[in-house]
Amino acid sequence: MKMAANLKLLSFLIPVAFLVPVLITMAPDLKEAWNSEALQNMKTVFIGIFLEAAPFLLMGVLLSSLMQWFVSEEMVRRLTPKNPIGGVLVAGLLGIIFPICECGMIPVVRRLMHKGMPAYIAVTFILSGPVVNPIVFTATLLAFPSHPEITIARMGLAFAVAASIGMLVYVFVRRNPLRMPKVAATEVKTHPGFKMVQPHAHANAHDHNHVKNWRSFFIHAGDEFVDMSKYLVIGALITACIQTFISRSDLISLGNGPVASYVFMMGFAYVLSLCSTSDAFVASAFSHTFALGPLVSFLVLGPMLDFKSTLMLLSTFRTRFVIGLSLAIITLVFAGSWLINLLV
Repeated sequence: MKMAANLKLLSFLIPVAFLVPVLITMAPDLKEAWNSEALQNMKTVFIGIFLEAAPFLLMGVLLSSLMQWFVSEEMVRRLTPKNPIGGVLVAGLLGIIFPICECGMIPVVRRLMHKGMPAYIAVTFILSGPVVNPIVFTATLLAFPSHPEITIARMGLAFAVAASIGMLVYVFVRRNPLRMPKVAATEVKTHPGFKMVQPHAHANAHDHNHVKNWRSFFIHAGDEFVDMSKYLVIGALITACIQTFISRSDLISLGNGPVASYVFMMGFAYVLSLCSTSDAFVASAFSHTFALGPLVSFLVLGPMLDFKSTLMLLSTFRTRFVIGLSLAIITLVFAGSWLINLLV
């Protein structure tokens, strides 16, 4: 319990650590900038971002709760194709039917893998589901009403990266990547290259002993909304601070860098750990500063790999697998967003 509390505390400290060096570099101007007008601008930007994103966060939480309570995992597993290419394609588009936020994706997929879902399909679903779904599609369109190409690029690159990594997992990962609990287990055949170990029923019994009624549904949705809204608040606050206390010219000079703009936006997405239903509104604050490629890299990398999801991945998968997966995501997102920026 103490370790879990410390990990939750880190999710607040890391964004602060990201902001401190930025503010230090602007220290000479902070005293002058810290006035009533600057504070008013910061509050205006913060409230605007939060109020725009909150309805989509709530919508995502409600649909995620519906998925958890009323859709059985066996139903998803029965519909999973056996052919690897077909399985990757279906998993890449599964978010259209099951729009689960990245925060609830990993626990659901872990249970599906215990029931026999192959690792390559599970990884594809983890990466694409939080992006390739109607809620995120609508939110991105509304965040960038004058730039529909950003929405199209986000959906296309997310699907391409997820499918590519899914095929890489199918070809190269021959060992079960899950961290196995230290309990008696039985073997379940999944991927031709490895056997997966499934704990006895009592190990996962706590996942299924909840009463499935509307009261429990709204309690779960409320808890998830409160839990996720703090990440939205932190992201909106940091964005408002950057917009208020860092001059537009400094951001433009950073955004004009051929590599620095991608590194900044991808690192920003990792640190903020925003929900995929609301990150587009944060990115829209930089739409006049950064080009298409860096914006798309922010929108694609964040739902696939951020600070909080890294902790969840490390608690679910083996460390070596998570490291390889992270490197593949960063490389493909950078290359894909750079190519999109070059072509569009």
